[in-house]
Amino acid sequence: MKILITGGAGYIGNELVFELLKVPQVEKVVVYDNLSRKNYNLFLDTRYEPHKIQFVNGELLDSRKLRKELQGIDVVFHLAAIVSTPYATENSHLFEQVNHWGTAELVYAVEESDVKQFIYLSTTSVYGASEEFNTIQTIPDPKTFYGSSKLRGEQHVERLMAKMNACIIRCGNVYGYSPSVRFDAVINRFMFEVNFMGRVQINGNGHQTRAFIHVDKVVHVLRNLINPDFSLSPGIYNLVDKNLSVSGIAETIKEIYPHMDMIYVNQHLVMREIKVEKDERIEPLKTTTPISFREELINFKNKFSFSSHFDM
Repeated sequence: MKILITGGAGYIGNELVFELLKVPQVEKVVVYDNLSRKNYNLFLDTRYEPHKIQFVNGELLDSRKLRKELQGIDVVFHLAAIVSTPYATENSHLFEQVNHWGTAELVYAVEESDVKQFIYLSTTSVYGASEEFNTIQTIPDPKTFYGSSKLRGEQHVERLMAKMNACIIRCGNVYGYSPSVRFDAVINRFMFEVNFMGRVQINGNGHQTRAFIHVDKVVHVLRNLINPDFSLSPGIYNLVDKNLSVSGIAETIKEIYPHMDMIYVNQHLVMREIKVEKDERIEPLKTTTPISFREELINFKNKFSFSSHFDM
């Protein structure tokens, strides 16, 4: 089996490459990435078998290169995207170019290839803002350029469902350690701030609740999608693990760092919420060992080289 991962050098992609290379049936993994995040950890990681991995520096809008690299590929994981934090409502053109039209170009190329399986990592941001819990039956109503562009990308991927095993995975907010970790994501940012500055900064009143999932669980689900024992029918799925308020996250972190300060900015503001119910169809693919949220944060803490606050 030969696999191509767009965005394979990114936060999730870095770990997915490692997990896929553990699968005996995987002969080769092609990482297709433009390195826009200037993240080079993938190339310094000694966990990989060098002869089974290939890097291609490419753009999603380069249809000619996409068609070339898809030759002989069996499975495509489409992770590449301009992500939201913290610019979900800025630069609409960039979101459209990459997340919408970049996905369109990839789908066009896949339609002309012999690819047998396509997995698109979308986002729960397509649901927009609501105080109610969203399910897979909820009609998407994105409120940001990021969410809108990802939803338009989904519409292109849906064309593939009649032709191959194509899945759209609407993923919650990802957190947790990876060599290519993103520190703009809220939980990861809080962990960095408290470990090195002794405080966290909360925007709004902190009551806003979002759907979250640990990066390890995301990667295991994606890996299991190529396993016949866990196969899913073509369709759209929600991938979340827990719904947490920002202030609740901060309180759990304070249990680990007792001397942490919480600084509220614009505390009078009520921020938007996106709460999502677990999708029972995808739950069996979460094959990681269950641990508590607090334990996950302690594991993250232990990845830091040092702390600037030795009294914690």
